[in-house]
Amino acid sequence: MSAYIIRRLLYAIPILIGVNLITFLLFFVVNSPDDMARMQLGVKRVTPEAIATWKQERGYDRPLLFNREATGPNKIADTIFFAKSVRLFAFDFGSSDSGRDIGFDISQRMWPSLAIAVPVLLVGLAVNISLALFIVFFRATYIDYASVVLLVAMMSVSGLFYIIGGQYLLSKLFHLVPISGYDTGLGAWKFLVLPVIIGVIGGVGTGTRWYRTLFLEEIGKDYVRTARAKGLGDRLVLFRHVLRNALIPILTGVVVVLPLLFMGSLITESFFGIPGLGSYTIDAINNQDFAIVRAMVFLGSVLYILGLLLTDISYTLVDPRVRLG
Repeated sequence: MSAYIIRRLLYAIPILIGVNLITFLLFFVVNSPDDMARMQLGVKRVTPEAIATWKQERGYDRPLLFNREATGPNKIADTIFFAKSVRLFAFDFGSSDSGRDIGFDISQRMWPSLAIAVPVLLVGLAVNISLALFIVFFRATYIDYASVVLLVAMMSVSGLFYIIGGQYLLSKLFHLVPISGYDTGLGAWKFLVLPVIIGVIGGVGTGTRWYRTLFLEEIGKDYVRTARAKGLGDRLVLFRHVLRNALIPILTGVVVVLPLLFMGSLITESFFGIPGLGSYTIDAINNQDFAIVRAMVFLGSVLYILGLLLTDISYTLVDPRVRLG
């Protein structure tokens, strides 16, 4: 097991290097530091002196990849690539273009993101699996057909519809919860209820239909026919055998999502005014703060690779036939 984990971690290094290089090319070659300075200064006619001052204050006045004027290791270290990209591997995110500490902002903003994402994941998982088992229990009946039509209709509706509709009904019409905002401590629950409810409802269509497909595939296998031949009822077969054997694809979807919970929801946090990582990224894009965007892209890549590693490891806990060498 340890050899497998080390091998997968080594595989992740070239992937992260590739993501880092592509991100660097997009931000510093396609979009040069001079272009970034003009966008940040926000005026039509920017003087060369103002551009030079902006670049010097943020460390963009150095060469991109190789510093011919420096000596020794500084030929590589005293470059934009080393200062802005290589340090990300040590999780040194540096400062944003506005002067804020990105690492401190991430440590503060990840908790509101988790406060929304974790309940949505757990409650949504329970609701979707329960509904899928209920539909599969009444498979090939009018309940099954009507449920599929309803699920497809829910999948076809934009997530913005649920957000705006929920805000109008529960906040503006019935005044049950605040329409947006956030508070620290235990007072945050009233601001999280509506985003969590909408997050769960918005995922019912896709999640339930996917789990229904998994369970129907398992029902057609030989072990189910064997269990029925032994006299077991449909309910017992469904919950004891089908659900257990469908855990691997379920676990795949869940474990991959777990690390990405830290990244937050871009749309939900923006609409509800939640100061999480999702709204942090959106604000950085709107403000053209490319240092934050680069840091969030790298962090998302690291978390996604970690999710894949956790998925492979968790297979051994669910399916004893899987052995990692």
